[in-house]
Amino acid sequence: MTINDPEAFILANTRLQAVPHAPEISLWLADEITPIWKLTEEELGELGLPPPFWAFAWAGGQGLARWVLDNPGAFAGKTVVDFATGSGLVGVAAMKAGAARVLCADIDPFCETAVRLNAKVNGVALDFTDADLVDAPPPEVDVICAGDVQYEQPMAGRVMAWLQQARRQGSRVLIGDPHRTYFRSDGLIHLADYQVPTTRELEDFAIKRSSVFELA
Repeated sequence: MTINDPEAFILANTRLQAVPHAPEISLWLADEITPIWKLTEEELGELGLPPPFWAFAWAGGQGLARWVLDNPGAFAGKTVVDFATGSGLVGVAAMKAGAARVLCADIDPFCETAVRLNAKVNGVALDFTDADLVDAPPPEVDVICAGDVQYEQPMAGRVMAWLQQARRQGSRVLIGDPHRTYFRSDGLIHLADYQVPTTRELEDFAIKRSSVFELA
């Protein structure tokens, strides 16, 4: 996929705004999903693309970011992977919580630029990879964060198997999810619940219950 100028595209189609449930963080976000989704397909010259996850602060990520910011002791000096990072929200939160290094990972072609812009505006440094991490053994890091990764099958099962492998290797694995259809809490330790402001265009409720879990 060829993008002529991803930074110009993002800045033209989003605006800088505070994250509702983590207002300490501001991101370049879109106000509506349908227009930017269509523009993304036009920019990349391809139809049937998944939603531009990088352009929104999804409920699971917001809940996870809130937990990260409220529990800095779990991140201070740690190495972190923000898996399926999207906008980089959770990665930004981890750096603000004192992480030594955060690697944001996403295969969306716009994400690298979105993460760079969002890191800059929040005054943090984030590393980025567009590799599909699930294709290889999990990296050896202290913490892996995964927000909103169980929205469709078979991806949910594939990702959970990878996260379980990471846990066996010794990484702490934190998951944020608004209890979507394919979410399963088996083998998870419940850490927190949040009532996250969202939009009916993205979710089925204007206020969405989002929970944070840890892999046992």
